[in-house]
This record gives sequence, C-alpha cells and structure tokens, in this order.
Amino acid sequence: MKRISILFVCMGNICRSPLAEGIFGHLIAQAGLTGDFTTASAGTGGWHEGKPPDRRSIAIAKSHGIDISGQRARRIRSGDFGDFDLILAMDRDNLAVLEKSALPGANIRLFGDIALGTGEDIPDPYYGGPDGFELVYTRLLTGCCRLLETLGVERASCSGNTSSVR
Repeated sequence: MKRISILFVCMGNICRSPLAEGIFGHLIAQAGLTGDFTTASAGTGGWHEGKPPDRRSIAIAKSHGIDISGQRARRIRSGDFGDFDLILAMDRDNLAVLEKSALPGANIRLFGDIALGTGEDIPDPYYGGPDGFELVYTRLLTGCCRLLETLGVERASCSGNTSSVR
C-alpha cells in the first residue's frame, strides 16, 4: 500500500482538526497501519500557532482514550498543498480559504463530503459547551471510520459509535 498523507484543516487548529488528526491516528494505530499513513492538522488562521489544542478538545479526546495534548497548532503552508495527498476542510468557509490559496492539482475536499457523505460542515464548538465538543467528536469519529473504509481499510470495531475507541 502506498503511504497516504492526510491533512485535517479547521480555522485555528485547536478544536476540530486536532481532534480529527487524533481520532484518525488512533484508528490507524488500532488497525496496525501507522506506517501506511501520515496525518497532520493545520488552521487557515495563525492566531494559535505553537499552542496546544483547546483544553476541551484535549479533554473529550482523553475521555475516549486518545491523547492529543502533544499537538501544536500551526497555520497551513503553501508546501502543504503538494505534500499531502488529501486535505480535508472541516467546513465550507475553510474550504473556500484553502481553494483560494491552493496550488493547482491540490486534492482539497470537505470532510463532510468525503468522510461522511452528507456534505455537512463540522460545526466549530469553540464558543459552546461540552455538548458541542462531544457532538464534534462523534461526527469526526464516524467520518474517520468511513474515511478508512473509503481508503480500503476495513475494521469491524470501527462502527462509528463512541465506544469503539474507549
């Protein structure tokens, strides 16, 4: 299998995209496929560069057995468009920003299209409470599981429910 590189992108790289990176990384580790994938996350804005994910993202990931505390926010770089096979935007606003600055041939898609098949945006939980982070976690888990299936990886325990990674 060719090594596949995936970049998850949200606005500030502290809530949604670090969760997506952590969930996907956890799932590929469970499947014994860490060597087959390169994953990262970035933001379209640079406000939080160098900072860890939002404490609520860290907490929700930890409650499901995933440690994202070592991640650090970064802004998308022009080199990312050539370095990653697939760039997944968490919502249409970030998709539009990426498409404006992308190099020709970059494979930029909406997470809700390719991973969920619904075309939905993954809502930004930043201004909400814990329920919003749980909802985002659940949608990202479902999408990451389906993304693995789309990429040809079948996992019986990857059923889209939150207990599969606890």
